[in-house]
Amino acid sequence: MAGFDNLNTDFYQTSYSIDDQSQPSYDYGGSGGPYSKQYASYDYSQQGRFVPPDMMQPQQPYTGQIFQPTQAYTPATPQPFYGNNFEDEPPLLEELGINFDHIWQKTLTVLHPLKVADGSIMNETDLAGPMVFCLAFGATLLLAGKIQFGYVYGISAIGCLGMFCLLNLMSMTGVSFGCVASVLGYCLLPMILLSSFAVIFSLQGMVGIILTAGIIGWCSFSASKIFISALAMEGQQLLVAYPCALLYGVFALISVF
Repeated sequence: MAGFDNLNTDFYQTSYSIDDQSQPSYDYGGSGGPYSKQYASYDYSQQGRFVPPDMMQPQQPYTGQIFQPTQAYTPATPQPFYGNNFEDEPPLLEELGINFDHIWQKTLTVLHPLKVADGSIMNETDLAGPMVFCLAFGATLLLAGKIQFGYVYGISAIGCLGMFCLLNLMSMTGVSFGCVASVLGYCLLPMILLSSFAVIFSLQGMVGIILTAGIIGWCSFSASKIFISALAMEGQQLLVAYPCALLYGVFALISVF
């Protein structure tokens, strides 16, 4: 312990100073004992040199419990897009744009050529019904021994593109390609009846020709009626029915031959 008294203070610079005369002496083992030593006190004159920022803030007492620390940050609860529960979410069919009520109304409009078409419903781009009718038409042709799925979809795409260009030139408001495909697809329903008859008997006789002509007129009249109602093209039904008859005539040729 004698070597500790002769410690060179220049070896490590601290904020403490050793003053043998001004500091009190503490004797723990009696006078002159080995534990009699003089200790330095803190030099408060050097306090203004450098003070860390966190030392200047008053420390708050710990208010948590053991193994349960106080949470300083409370994360915000994410809000769901449609509401707080699954009941506020729209149905899946509505998100996909499938409305069975409108599909049924369009089907009845096609099956009843003299029924007045609702323009607000017919102007929708509903492709669920046309896809089903195209598959049904190809399936009935398959029952008759004709694998014509590629022709059905190819002729449908070309016909929809041609009618889209023609109706945009004839109408003032214009029409979307989805609306044209939807109307032409729904009006394909009578052609499914024709292909179903071709499964039972041949359509190459006189009865078949008359039936085929009637089905073509049925499809073209229904399609032109819906286009006239949806696009407000009064007095132009015959002009619209002619290209529709050409399109459905190609489908009729596939069914007959």
